[in-house]
Order: sequence, then C-alpha cells, then structure tokens
Amino acid sequence: MNGYRFCGWLVLMLLACTPTSAKPYLPDDDSVVLERLPEKTDPSLRDVKRLRAAVDRNPGDLALSIRLARRAIEAARETGDPRFLGQAQAALARWWKEPSPPPQALLLRATLKQSTHDFAGALADLDRLIATNPRDGQALLTRATVLTVQARYTEARADCARLARLAVPLVAVACDAAPASASDEAAPAYHALTGAMANAASLDAGLAEWTQTLAGEIAQRRGDAVAAEAHYRAALALDPRDPYLLGAYSDFLLERGRATEVVPLLQEFTRNDSLLLRLALAEARLPELRAAFDAHRNDLGDRFDAAHRRGDTLHRREEARFALEIAGDRSRALALAQDNWKLQRECADLRILVAAANAAGDAATLREAGEWVRAHRLEDAALTALLPAR
Repeated sequence: MNGYRFCGWLVLMLLACTPTSAKPYLPDDDSVVLERLPEKTDPSLRDVKRLRAAVDRNPGDLALSIRLARRAIEAARETGDPRFLGQAQAALARWWKEPSPPPQALLLRATLKQSTHDFAGALADLDRLIATNPRDGQALLTRATVLTVQARYTEARADCARLARLAVPLVAVACDAAPASASDEAAPAYHALTGAMANAASLDAGLAEWTQTLAGEIAQRRGDAVAAEAHYRAALALDPRDPYLLGAYSDFLLERGRATEVVPLLQEFTRNDSLLLRLALAEARLPELRAAFDAHRNDLGDRFDAAHRRGDTLHRREEARFALEIAGDRSRALALAQDNWKLQRECADLRILVAAANAAGDAATLREAGEWVRAHRLEDAALTALLPAR
C-alpha cells in the first residue's frame, strides 16, 4: 500500500474514533447563520467554505463532494463542532439514501453514521462495502473501529486479522491492539504494539502519532505512568495540536494531580468543547484561576444548553463529567452517563459511569459495571480504584 493511500485511510480511522453528537444539526433555511467562524485565521474553515462554493457551482460532482465531505469531517474533529458533520452530510446528499452509492461515498456515509452514533447504519454500509470488495482496507479498519466502540471485540479482531494481509504490519498490530487491550490482553497488546513500532522501517508522521497515542492509553490503563507519559510526549512532539491526543494527555495529567500543566497545554483550544471541559477541570483545582474557571464553567453550560436546543446530544460523556465534576449534579451526571453507555462502551465511558454511580450511590449500576469488568477481564487501574471491592 503506498503512503498516500495509507495516510488517507488512517485519517478516516481517526475520524471514526471521534465521539460526537447523536444527530448533526441541519437548518431548514440556508439563510440561517450558525456561527461567525474565524476563517481568516483557520485554514480548515477556509477550505470548507471554498470547497462548498465549488460544489454549489458543480452539483453532482462526486470528486468535489467527496473532498468537501472529508474536509468537513476533519474540521469537525479539529474543532469538536458537530455542525461540520451536517455540512459533510449535505455534501453527500445526492447519495445519502441510495442503496448502492459509489464506494467512496458509501465509506464516508458509514464514517458519518458512526460519528453520529448510528452504529447499525454504519455497519450496514461497511458490510456492503466489504462484501463487494473484501480487500477494502479502509472499510475493514473503520468496521473494526465501530465494533470496538461497541465492545464487540472478537468481531473487531477478526477484521484486524483480515487487515493484516492488506496493510503494513504496524497498522494491523495497532488495529488489533485497541480491542485486545480492552479484553484481557492489555499486556500482550501493548508489547506487540511497541515491538511493531520499534521494528517499523519508516513511519509516516500520522501513523507514528496514532500508535504513540494508543500505546500511551494502554500503558495508562495498565498503571504504567512512566511509559504512558513517554508515549504521550512522543506523540505531542509529532502533532501538538491534535484534539484527541490533547484530551487523552490532559486526562492523564488530571488523574495525577498535575492540573498546572494542563492549563498551558489547552488554553489555546477553548473553541473545542472537550478540551474546554478539561481546561475548566484543571482551573477548578487552582484557586488562583477562579475567575477563569467561572467564565469557562458558564461557557460550557451555555454550549451544552445550545446543543440541546439544536436537538443534538453532543458529547454525552463530556456533559456527564461536566455535570458531575463541575456542576455537582450527581443525578444528571448518572443519567447522562447511563445514556452514553447505551450507545458506546469504551473504557472512558465506563469510568464516568462508575464515577457517577459512586457519587449517586447507585449500587445496582456499580454491580453491573463490576460484572462487565470481570466478564471482559478489563485491565484499567483507574477504573479498578473506583469500583467497590468484591
């Protein structure tokens, strides 16, 4: 697989991992102003506007529509704003309801469905793609990602095994490490991943950052803080502006009582709701930043309220953390965490569920969470500390 094609589907995999809303907001009237965006300072926004204008001039042009959809998805990931997903869906409107659209449109449609938590729809599209072309590496990797988010680890690993015949070894190992590390094989998955990283002849920067971040997360769950920090810092050296990486490393720092290091890391990223949440969590622990915390707390509350008025459920996991750790609303935090757990079942989703259940004194939810951990033999040091002893 050549480098250009590989980079393309690696980006799609990363986009598919991004938690977003349950439904992108699509205004009924083209004249509705969603937000005045800083296009002069943000190249991605300029790109989306330019491509949208080109598509408007050439309706039905598949190549242009695909470019716009991809760029809008990237912008959604970069900014944390799900309204860009609405633009991506609009770019694919001509093919959105077709039973058999062109493969590129079908893959992007599946990615958007996954991003909006329509997992069944995403899997149906991906199944169709893979049935037509069993050697479609992008579709296999994206399907493995969706299945992992749903905690369908055996099926995800089967797709990763098929991917091993199509992709460079590190990609296949990284694909498998995500579901394996969440299902009783954290240590073997970590060692396989770091070994493949060390043995890779040459690394594309995007692949290197992705695998370093994944290795950091696995090491963190295993309780190896030294290794986790080394991986996170290596990833940051490759891309210090990646929102997912910044969120993961900030959580690592907050978990270790290092709030002072989070503030300079995130203070330039307040447009991203997930990163603003983590900044506010850090400021809440620093009395000298009380004024900044108050402003950011109010801003987050307004953003969540606006999301609900739009009819989307942006970042249930993050809103549950806001309700629990900032607003102090234990009942709402638990309700949000329970709703989130119904949709996606990653380790971070289980952590906020257990934390909220602890705060609300919900013994039944804690019992169910403990049974889940034992059934999957999940290794997560932070989660184990939150669960009551058997």
